[in-house]
Amino acid sequence: MNTLLDKPSQFASLVERFFVDRLMSQKNASPRTVESYRDTFRMVFRYAEQQLQKAPVKLTLSDFNTKLILGFLNHLEKDRHNSIRSRNARLAALHSFSRYVSTQCPAGVYLAQQILAIPMKRFEKPLLVFLSREEMAALLAAPGTDSWFDQRDRLLLAMLYNTGARISELIGIRLADVTLGASSYVRLHGKGRKLRTVPLWKETAEQVRRWVRSHGLQPEQPLLPNRHGHQMTRANAAERFARAITQAAKQCPQLLGRHISPHSVRHTVAQHLLREGVDITVIALWLGHESLASTHGYIEADLAMKERALSSISPPATKGTRYHPSDSLLNFLRNL
Repeated sequence: MNTLLDKPSQFASLVERFFVDRLMSQKNASPRTVESYRDTFRMVFRYAEQQLQKAPVKLTLSDFNTKLILGFLNHLEKDRHNSIRSRNARLAALHSFSRYVSTQCPAGVYLAQQILAIPMKRFEKPLLVFLSREEMAALLAAPGTDSWFDQRDRLLLAMLYNTGARISELIGIRLADVTLGASSYVRLHGKGRKLRTVPLWKETAEQVRRWVRSHGLQPEQPLLPNRHGHQMTRANAAERFARAITQAAKQCPQLLGRHISPHSVRHTVAQHLLREGVDITVIALWLGHESLASTHGYIEADLAMKERALSSISPPATKGTRYHPSDSLLNFLRNL
């Protein structure tokens, strides 16, 4: 028996140091990353307690093996009905911990390597959902202008379409992040602590000015607060967005029956920029993509662009034309 592998205190110490030393101190991971990893370990510990009849405080590094992890991943898909993408995200957290174990606990290297050998599962990538200009216009006009909630929702949708922001980036905007002037822009706090600035259209900037003047917002307050003046939650923003979709569907019935989320507006922004001829690298910067591979997905999803490309190619049965030079040109070439 290896005492290091079978001492609960050793495993608890590794988990604590992984979060405090590795993630927070050494890597300065974003709060969202820490929360995601924390939730993963909570779920693993609950699963282990059911399977091994051990409280989390009694778990050892020997318990944290491939059998437990594979069972946990299967539990996510079969019992919790998580998508493969969610399953892979949880596995990424466990891989990160296993790499840490391999550097901090030589006795646990073999166990860590076995977990690191568990592959990410491949999955079918769904088609991107985006809105036409007519549908987007109907969505932007869906909230009324009478109530405080309607005014905030109109600004939320306008900012969402103007910036192409993720919903977490949008609800995190403070008034201090917005600069209004001859050239107005907003600073977005993206994934992995990445900051980027996105210009605001004159119409959007004016809408922000009216909103701030009407409600006397202070620099450190959220630009889009909830009824209590605090930052909106993702669930709250999604609920208001769904409400706007329902209203917009009265004008555009084709919106009904489709899975349209706030992230669909992000896809819509990319498609509209692409169709206006904006360079793909600019779109990647606009959306905060770390890799151009993410942005290339919008080109693949744009049927109109494919149709234009197809129209420039002759069908297989069409006889191709061939250039025949005049006799005088042939004579010229012969005499060179």
